Amino acid sequence: MASMIPVTILTGFLGSGKTTLLKRILNENHGMKIAVIENEFGEENIDNEILVQDSTEQIIQMSNGCICCTIRGDLARVLGDLAQQKRDGKLDFDRVVIETTGLANPGPVAQTFFMDNEIADEFLLDAIITLVDAKHGNHQLDEHEVVQRQIGFADRLFITKADLVDEKELGDLRHRLMHMNPKAQIRQVDFGVADIKEVFDLRGFNLNAKLDIDPDFLAEDDHAHHDHAHDHDHDHANCDHDHGQCDAKLVPEGGDHEGHDHGHHHHHAHHDDKIKSFVYRSDRPFDPNRLEDFLGGILQIYGERLLRYKGVLYMKGVDRKVVFQGVHQMMGSDLAMKWLPAEKKNSKMVFIGIELPQDLITDGLDACLV
Repeated sequence: MASMIPVTILTGFLGSGKTTLLKRILNENHGMKIAVIENEFGEENIDNEILVQDSTEQIIQMSNGCICCTIRGDLARVLGDLAQQKRDGKLDFDRVVIETTGLANPGPVAQTFFMDNEIADEFLLDAIITLVDAKHGNHQLDEHEVVQRQIGFADRLFITKADLVDEKELGDLRHRLMHMNPKAQIRQVDFGVADIKEVFDLRGFNLNAKLDIDPDFLAEDDHAHHDHAHDHDHDHANCDHDHGQCDAKLVPEGGDHEGHDHGHHHHHAHHDDKIKSFVYRSDRPFDPNRLEDFLGGILQIYGERLLRYKGVLYMKGVDRKVVFQGVHQMMGSDLAMKWLPAEKKNSKMVFIGIELPQDLITDGLDACLV
């Protein structure tokens, strides 16, 4: 079986700098052959030397071996076509970057890689990267829910145009983003210059990837009941995508599986964002059966409102960490490394979503503890 083709989703509101970053990536001397899919609906002015804007879909081969195509149709079909042309030796590429239109919700794009079996066999969703305009980001977050969704889905956040604002404004934006999505690392990108290691192979959807959360996250907030956590792993579940039902197997047989996870958090008072996140933490072990039943119910009822969720779990009777993550109703989990003898066993979970019932979820998780 040929190795799977990694895919990066590049999202962000109109004018956030996606095309500038993309141009830098395509022109950099990194030796990679990248296929760029431009999901274009005409709202944005794309530089013609990068991406084609004809009325029909088209693929152009660039001098450095990269490929660009503009799509106005079904993403799964276009990915399937690219994979077939790669197999037939007509196209040569190592990875795919999908640039969404600035008004797009990245959720359905991400779901393509889990709902379509043929796509899931060929392509591996590596990460969702969201660009945020430092000068206009706060206003866009206030005005457009799609911008909040773009933040909520992100594995990494790039703040652009930071030179146009002062330190306080930049700090306030960082603080807000951190509250909305504590699992996404935040980087500053000036004029599209980003280290290629900050863009590719982030393993945001890999079950054994480390999830870093800012250690000072919400340090000034006094939440008596639950603490805020920073490093998470993921878990595997079997999902019936057609019916939106999940059989959340939280102690998997083994294997490296992928899935999605969404969560919510509470924010400082100046912004009443619909997208929020919260982190659940406990030193007591979970009862595996009770937790499976509870999470299965939560995903059925609130799955559409859950954007991402991730966690590393301490399970009764299991000597390994159980890691899980998901997007909407699609959850995955896996067994990770053994707990070290000196290590304090605990569970950490982050939920990012739209108006999630935090108290109901935390109370329900408490009830699943041994």
